[in-house]
Parts: sequence; structure tokens; C-alpha cells
Amino acid sequence: MHKIYTLDDVKVHNQRVLLRVDLNVPMKDGVIIDHERMEKILPTIKELIEKGAKIILCAHLGRPKGVDLSLSLQPIADALSKLIKQPINLVRDYSKTPDLQQGQVAMLENLRFHAGEEKNDPVFAQQLASLADIYVNDGFSVSHRAHASVEAITHILPSFAGRLMQQEIEALTQAFDHPKEPIMAIVGGSKVSTKLSVLKSLAQKVMYLIPAGGIANTFIYAHKQQVGKSLCEPDMVDMVMEIEAIALKSGCAIIPPSDVVVVENLEANAKYRTCAPQDLTYKDMIVDFGPETVNDIYKIAQLCRTFIWNGPLGVFEIPPFDNGSVTLAQKIAHLTKTRDLYTIAGGGETIAVLNQAGVMDNFSYVSTAGGAFLEWIEGKSLPGVEALKKSNIQIKNQNGKVINGN
Repeated sequence: MHKIYTLDDVKVHNQRVLLRVDLNVPMKDGVIIDHERMEKILPTIKELIEKGAKIILCAHLGRPKGVDLSLSLQPIADALSKLIKQPINLVRDYSKTPDLQQGQVAMLENLRFHAGEEKNDPVFAQQLASLADIYVNDGFSVSHRAHASVEAITHILPSFAGRLMQQEIEALTQAFDHPKEPIMAIVGGSKVSTKLSVLKSLAQKVMYLIPAGGIANTFIYAHKQQVGKSLCEPDMVDMVMEIEAIALKSGCAIIPPSDVVVVENLEANAKYRTCAPQDLTYKDMIVDFGPETVNDIYKIAQLCRTFIWNGPLGVFEIPPFDNGSVTLAQKIAHLTKTRDLYTIAGGGETIAVLNQAGVMDNFSYVSTAGGAFLEWIEGKSLPGVEALKKSNIQIKNQNGKVINGN
């Protein structure tokens, strides 16, 4: 495997750097409601500023079909400028190279306003490349997409990984490619069908696999137990049996919940009870794992050296049905600090759980990626990562001057 070049391998002083980042942040009425992704890219931006680069940020927001000013990056440019304490000019005309001094920052308007972006169009990639001397990808969470600003551009400009990309690759490589064993994984979500490949992959890699959320309900149903009004996919029973067969062959134990929290009507602070899965009635809806199951998971985690988490245990966004997820997050954070347990979590809902539990900084690594995180778990090649695995011959600027090395 070729080396992935990072900022340690390039001199960026007085160079125009096209920096691909993920700024697809949640917004409401034009206001950013979660700054997590913005904060994650600050180390790379600040390092480039300190080293005297001329920085051109590029990113997307939403899924526009052509130009849609409601998805303009202007509010994000304004918010990010406050974080880096300097103005960021939004560039709408890609045909004009931004006039920047060393350490200054500009931002291109939403990449997805251009059809060539999602088509991985080499002509559009060339237009982007004409703005810069060097390309840096700091958007691991968009690197499962073969888009022009992620993949095609690496065939034109010398290309490097930013600090966030570097951290993501190193953390995920440790967790999945060179893990400390035994490994335990929790996979939550509403449907087995959306995480089928992940479940099959993990069943071959980990010692303990815990289905959670709606996925757990389908596993319960597959064993001819009542799930009442719970979210469930009856047509996925055969797939559940296939996953369990893979796990049995691989020596992976799939751990079902020993107790669950149920309600008859799903609403905040609804009346609930805790019972064994076999005691559900047709009126019940599973909304969380019970305390006994959370404690079971905690005890198993004490036997492991790697813990992987994607997806909450239940309907964590409606209190008090966040109890299971929050309690487990706090318990696993404790093990991370007190034992030799490498803990990695990924996906937006999982991050929300960790924030709610107040343990975001206590896990070994937390990935902001969703789809890219899941595809890495599956063992898929990510176009944006593979594109960075290239030889030294492209580490030159447009004038042919070698710029790698310190």
C-alpha cells in the first residue's frame, strides 16, 4: 500500500492550498445548530495559516439541484471566520482565483451548485485545480464519495491528507485493520436493511456483537418473540438468520437484550415499564434497553480491548428513553480511562449520545463521519482515501518544482 502523504510532507508557505472539508452542518432558519464539524477542521486551517499558506476552502451543503441560495455557504463562512478570527471571503465565481495574501482564507460557494461535482467530472476538477498549487483533503466524512473535489482532483494536483483526515485514518486503521482483541461492537439503527453489510462484516471480525435500536427488535422477532408495536422488519428475518450463521461460524457471540423498556404510546415522559423481551404484549413498543442489559454490555466490555459503537440503544432523542444510551456511554467512558480499552464511536446520533452523556472527550476517538465510517467498517475502499495513496512523482507544483519535504 502506498503511503498517504500528510502536511508533514509538504511545504505550504506562499502556496495556494485547496482544502476540501466537510461543512455539511445542521442548520435551522439559516442558523448553524451544531458546530462540531467546524471545530474538527480548525487544527488543519490554523496550521496552514501559521505556515503562510493561501487557503481556499471548498465544501458542500445539502443536496441542491443547481444553484439554491437557501443552501449557500455564506452563513458557514461567517461562523467559521469568527472561529479563526479573520474574515473569509465567499467566492461564487470559480473562474477567478481568489486574491489572497499568506495566511488568508477564502471559501468557494457550495460545490454541489455545479453538476460536475457529484459526477466526478474531470473538467470541473480541472477548474477547481486551476485555483491552487496543492490539494489537501481534510474531509474523511465525504471520502466515500467519488466526487470531483474528492477524487478527480487528486489526478491533477499534488494531494495530501489534512490533520483530521490523518487522525481518522489512523484511528480506524487501529480499530479495524490492526485491532487489539477481543473486539466488541454495538450497531444501532432503525432498520437491519440499512446496516446489513455492516452487521455481516462485523459478525466475521468481532467477538461480541450487540444489535441495538430497531435492529435489535428484528433480531428478537426473528426468534418468534412478540415485539408488539415496536419498529421491526419482518421481511428481514432470513437476513438475521444469515447474520447469525456467519457469527456462529466465526465464533462471534450476538448478544440479545435481557430486558427492555416499553411504552404503549411514544411521547416524552410517557408511562413505561421494564420487562424481559418474552413478556411483551401486542400493545407494547420497545424504546430502550433496560438497566440489566446495559450492565451486561458493561461487563462484557470489561473483557475486551476494543469497543466500537455506531447507533444508540433506543429512542434516545425522547426522554427518558435516553437513559440506556447515556448510562452506557458513561460506563464505557469510565473503562476507557481506567482500563486498556480502545473505544471508537462514529455517526451523528452516536455523537449526540456522547454529548448528552458529557463524555465526548473521554472516548479514544470519535468520528464525525457517518457513511464513510460505516463503509470502512464493511471493509470497503473509500475513493477519497484511495486517491491519496499515490507515489511521490505527483508531489510537485504546477511549475514542476518539487514541494514535498520539510
